[in-house]
Amino acid sequence: MSDPATPVLSLRGVERTYVTDAGSLPVLKGVDLDIMPGEIVGLIGPSGSGKSSLLHAAGLLERPDGGTVTIIGKDCTRLNDRARTRMRLSGIGFVYQFHHLLPEFSALENVAMPAMIAGRSRAWAAARAETLLTRLGLAARLQHQPGQLSGGEQQRVALARALTNEPRLLLADEPTGNLDPDTAADVFQSLYDLARDTGVAALIATHNMDLARYMDRVFALKDGHLEERSF
Repeated sequence: MSDPATPVLSLRGVERTYVTDAGSLPVLKGVDLDIMPGEIVGLIGPSGSGKSSLLHAAGLLERPDGGTVTIIGKDCTRLNDRARTRMRLSGIGFVYQFHHLLPEFSALENVAMPAMIAGRSRAWAAARAETLLTRLGLAARLQHQPGQLSGGEQQRVALARALTNEPRLLLADEPTGNLDPDTAADVFQSLYDLARDTGVAALIATHNMDLARYMDRVFALKDGHLEERSF
């Protein structure tokens, strides 16, 4: 059960610098952020501003050069690789601009796979996948492979996959960036409704200002720091 007073994600002083041929390139310069259970937070900023770097640090895909990343009350900064993988599998869901579905598997199989990797039974995983896909309006598409689905349907399958293991934190990197405006609005509405229904905390990077307006809070990443924006 989520403690409504405890952040699902807490970043303190997160720093990230990349070394290039031209020298050091700092992209995160001490980022602080708390996201509470059930909160949907938007992250905006131009390409190259560090949005993906921030999501990768928050999702334990990259180690920050400084600061702390706390997820579900656990300081993950110094976890070893195996423990980080366990946290990603059980506590974090990821959605990207491109769906990254496995083309040879059906929608149901793509969504069920993370649960089976986490040790759930095939029956539990299939039932969970069917429930999520049905809620996303894909009950008639369970056995379709990704190539038989539209772009919006593929992205809804990716969203269901991200939520299969009942994560507490959802990280989305331009989840509608590859879709036309109408389809993007439909997919975002699906993401929004599922996040609200499940109480997951969500951090969503987007260029779409129309969608950002529906989020609880929006931050711009500028010069390595977060600035809260209002609409």
